[in-house]
Amino acid sequence: MHSLETYQLAIIALGAIAFGIWLLIKGGDWTVDNAVVVAERSGLSKLFIAATIIAFGTSAPELFTSVNANVSGFPGISVGNVVGSNIANVFMVVAVSAMIAPLVFDRKEVRVDTLVMLVATAAIVVAILAGVLPRWGGIVMVLVLAGYIYYQYKASKLDVDEVEEHEVDGPAPGLMLMGGILTLLIGSEILVQGAVAGGVALGVPEAVIGMTLIAFGTSLPELTACVAAARKGQSDVIIGGIIGSNIFNIFSVMAISAVAKPLIIDPRFAAFDMPVVVAVTLVFTVFLLFFGRIGRIAGGVMAIGYLAFIAAQYTVADSIALLP
Repeated sequence: MHSLETYQLAIIALGAIAFGIWLLIKGGDWTVDNAVVVAERSGLSKLFIAATIIAFGTSAPELFTSVNANVSGFPGISVGNVVGSNIANVFMVVAVSAMIAPLVFDRKEVRVDTLVMLVATAAIVVAILAGVLPRWGGIVMVLVLAGYIYYQYKASKLDVDEVEEHEVDGPAPGLMLMGGILTLLIGSEILVQGAVAGGVALGVPEAVIGMTLIAFGTSLPELTACVAAARKGQSDVIIGGIIGSNIFNIFSVMAISAVAKPLIIDPRFAAFDMPVVVAVTLVFTVFLLFFGRIGRIAGGVMAIGYLAFIAAQYTVADSIALLP
């Protein structure tokens, strides 16, 4: 009887996870599309919109999920979501995109963004080793992000006249924007509670759930967008989007989670997950700064690496974390 109840709870939890992910994807789409329209009508430049609203919007699922998880008392899900999403962005999203069409880009154009990504990764390493990201640390990260956005804005040569109008079907963009944010709130709550219930039913730690199911789910918007861009040969859109997403995941998602409530970080992250996210970031950096191209073979190797990482989460990760 007990096993039957556990099975039923697991099925319900997985259903809640799937529904929560669907709500996050829809909410993210509505938020981004309508925020762009609102911003354009306010006379903001295209680059500023891309560097702020679009980047923030694509990270919105991670943001709402992580903040909700931390405030609800599940910091492992919050941290796991950020670390897992950054790994998935490179070894899943970039990998799949490269397998569809080789990614070719100008190394000089992504140099500054790559360095900022490295700084963000260094910041998360410091937080993991310290075992906590305090409120003041989160505030500093948000300020650094604001400086990065300001730099992007000043570096832009675009004028307001170059902004293209976006049309959105349905009610007024302002109402749809609020509806998108509300959908994100509801979706994040359902996803977090479903993940916690599923973890309890299956005996899986919350950190592992955050690193795998939730990180994968919240990275689906990036995957969908990048696959579409890959089919159109828009390598710069893919590379720029992933670098920006990884920066926002740390300097926005993790930072705001800590501002809402000091983020306590499980020691297991230092033993297994931190070295992986550092290695993935460094591999990505080598391609960005020295090659300017990610081909199909490299993409395939990355994808295999991601599958191995997911498998390790459910097999050897906890054993490694327990080693002295």
